[in-house]
Amino acid sequence: MPGADRSLSRRQVREADRRAIDEWGVPGVVLMENAGRGAADVIEEFLGAAAGQSVAIVAGRGNNGGDGFVIARHLAIRGARPEVFLVADPESLSGDAAVNYAILPHVHVPVRVVAEGKLPPLAGFDLIIDAVGGTGITGALRGKLATVVEQINAAGRPVVAVDIPTGLDCDTGEAPGAAVKADLTVTFHARKIGFDEPGAAEYTGRVVVADIGIPLS
Repeated sequence: MPGADRSLSRRQVREADRRAIDEWGVPGVVLMENAGRGAADVIEEFLGAAAGQSVAIVAGRGNNGGDGFVIARHLAIRGARPEVFLVADPESLSGDAAVNYAILPHVHVPVRVVAEGKLPPLAGFDLIIDAVGGTGITGALRGKLATVVEQINAAGRPVVAVDIPTGLDCDTGEAPGAAVKADLTVTFHARKIGFDEPGAAEYTGRVVVADIGIPLS
């Protein structure tokens, strides 16, 4: 798998995305589609089979949430029962995330807006997907994001993190505040350098790299 044996920093990840979009002409929505579909493949393998499984996708307003919308669509197509919990005002969505959010009604994926951060009980789901915050998060989570993370961790269900567990620093591998403790992290393009630091595995669980269709260099 490309990128499985190489780790990139936050700056390097952003530069790889910028180069693909600005220099090579790969639309950002294509990268998001590749990421989400690749993650759905890994998640289906993790579940054993997608059909019939209930999956809670907790999504933020940025590209990480957009990846979550793509995952929800692909899991629905494969017979799972995904439900999206949007931790943001839908009007705040933009760009590629907004594009993929608008598709969800057409594949009959229910969305519950929890902009204030109070999630309903998640213990009844077979799997929780953390698509709240990505590699851009630095410092301790505060307010509703910290509350959301605490609720995910308290649910007592298997958790898959999208790209990086929300609250874990991409570069240091440290969690200065609340952070999702995942059983599996599906990260994109390459491992993140923070994953190699002592203690990071407590949050990432097993790490699988999903190819998004661009070379490492």
